[in-house]
Amino acid sequence: MNFDVIPAIDLREGRVVRLRQGDYAQQTIYGSDPAELARRYLRAGARWLHLVDLDGARSGDLENLSTIRAIAAEGIQVQAGGGVRTEDDLRRLFDVGVDRVVVGSVAIREPEQVARWLDTHGSERITIALDTRRVGEDWLLPSAGWTAVEARTLDELAPWYAAHGARHLLCTDIDRDGMLAGFNLDLYRHLADTLPQLAVQASGGVRSLADIRAARDVGARGVILGRALLEGRFTLEEALAC
Repeated sequence: MNFDVIPAIDLREGRVVRLRQGDYAQQTIYGSDPAELARRYLRAGARWLHLVDLDGARSGDLENLSTIRAIAAEGIQVQAGGGVRTEDDLRRLFDVGVDRVVVGSVAIREPEQVARWLDTHGSERITIALDTRRVGEDWLLPSAGWTAVEARTLDELAPWYAAHGARHLLCTDIDRDGMLAGFNLDLYRHLADTLPQLAVQASGGVRSLADIRAARDVGARGVILGRALLEGRFTLEEALAC
């Protein structure tokens, strides 16, 4: 069984940044050359890179296409999202070299449309992103850069996508994102147990190599690494060795 360690680059105005729990007012800038960072991750041995257009996630438009093109040109496989609303957006990302497009808000609001994209482009070209927050007994699904809350829940929509041909599911526990509090292992164990046909990528809160091993052990098929790498808590080489 493949297990992917995937470094992440969040883009805002062409720079490498991180937000605290998705709050655009709580931003840390980590550099102004995302392509160089991608080059470093490729040299370290990464097969995949996860890109988020934070400007696009909030505005609904692809605002960092030129930067994404430069990163994809480095030769690393890229999954990218943020601002994807239409099939034209999908094609624009494919055209600049993205291998898998991440669809988030539109996957929550218009699942029938995304199911058609899965039919047209294939399950290996699309990652369904269902970012979630636990409220009471439910895993809710905020959208639009986590600024709006939708009616559907994770336990309603994830099985629907599994039944409609999805292969890759990226699931972030919003309350842990950027907090270095460790993965929500109960969430990923639940998804792996109930939807084994999905390759679930764990995201939000990784702080140590032990967190990576723990996510793998509960059934996640990959992990997204952001702040922990940027702040040097461990190296990508060490993470890949897990």
